[in-house]
Amino acid sequence: MTRSVLVPSSLTREAEDKREATRKLGYVARAAVVFRVDRLVVFPDRGSEGRFDDGFVGTVLEYAATPPHLRKEAWDRRGELEYAGVLPPLRVASQTGSGSDGSGSLRQGIVTEVGPDERVRVNCGLQHPISLPSDGEYAEGERVTIRVSSRRPVRAKFVDEPSPGFDVERETVTEALARPDAGVCIAASRHGEELTVDRLGSLAERTAADGMTVVFGAPERGLPEILDRRPGEEAPSDEPARFDLWLNTVPDQGSDVVRTEEALFATLAPLTLE
Repeated sequence: MTRSVLVPSSLTREAEDKREATRKLGYVARAAVVFRVDRLVVFPDRGSEGRFDDGFVGTVLEYAATPPHLRKEAWDRRGELEYAGVLPPLRVASQTGSGSDGSGSLRQGIVTEVGPDERVRVNCGLQHPISLPSDGEYAEGERVTIRVSSRRPVRAKFVDEPSPGFDVERETVTEALARPDAGVCIAASRHGEELTVDRLGSLAERTAADGMTVVFGAPERGLPEILDRRPGEEAPSDEPARFDLWLNTVPDQGSDVVRTEEALFATLAPLTLE
């Protein structure tokens, strides 16, 4: 069961400056962590990004998703990250806090050195890098996931498991909807069907069982405009996938505009109920 959320590259189009744009993306990252999103996908909305190019949104979200103990090693100084200090801490479960060093906890790491003895050194946020057997499978600079079973003495091993938090990817809406693990495909729009208490029960059961892919629009440029399609309209015949429903999760909104980061919280909260 996979939870995927799609946001457009034009997500920060109305931000007055880079600081405000970065803070906005921090709220998006927080929503992804709070509701255990697996994939946060940036889809292209070419020509509508405003003052920020199409790489800004993806870069800031990737940085936000990087564990704090790896950011210095994983990222060079980049213009997109000028105001990265305003990003709120994500505090991903099992990645930060007292539980992160406990028995059996998963941690992300970066391979910092590959030795001739088939052992590698990994920076995973402990006091010192740790040495692990590699069987020649890992390269310097590679991101890895390890399971720490003891800190004193340090006992850890590589594991082939999803790392804590979410992955940031880039693909089109059509590609995302066509994935075999897409689950229930939902277009979040104020022009969609209103979410009601009666409808929520069956919908939440479907998303819990099958997973979901939820697509959001941009400020002053909703999904109908971005996709050039009216809510509920059939996808063009050359598109291999389509939405299961268009959904309005704030049916009685008191503001003329619900910001995308606000819509993420309003939409994911009911849809992740079990």
